Amino acid sequence: MIVRTVERDDISSFVEVYTKAYEGLEEYAYTRRREIRNYFKWLFSRDRDGFMVAEVDGEVVGFVACDTNWISVFERQKVGEIHELFILPEWRCRGIGSVLLGRAIEYSKSRGRRIAELWAGRTNYRARRFYSSHGFREAGEWGKWIRMIRDL
Repeated sequence: MIVRTVERDDISSFVEVYTKAYEGLEEYAYTRRREIRNYFKWLFSRDRDGFMVAEVDGEVVGFVACDTNWISVFERQKVGEIHELFILPEWRCRGIGSVLLGRAIEYSKSRGRRIAELWAGRTNYRARRFYSSHGFREAGEWGKWIRMIRDL
């Protein structure tokens, strides 16, 4: 597996993998291709070096988008905001998500951030367990979202 920084040309792969990864979790996702493409462009504009893609034998299998320019209204400082982390369903439970999350955390540390922050869907128990197993703790709830943080 290789992890590299996302390029503009990755937009089609992003849309395809995102759509498959969020099957069954549509309440937490963009569902129209145009919205997903715009989301990619927004993520790409936020922090290019923190936007990464995982490939296995040339196949795109997952993405992470870590934004170290994000100012948390809760922490009142810049944090490593993980806007997105998703893996193709058939590639889950193989350590790819852990590698991508680890890269996002290391990137946040390299930018001097002391806290990583993310939001997981309230009923997305798989994601909440995954992040908890990587040192994140729940730090509040806002509608259908659970805020999770981790000291770096």
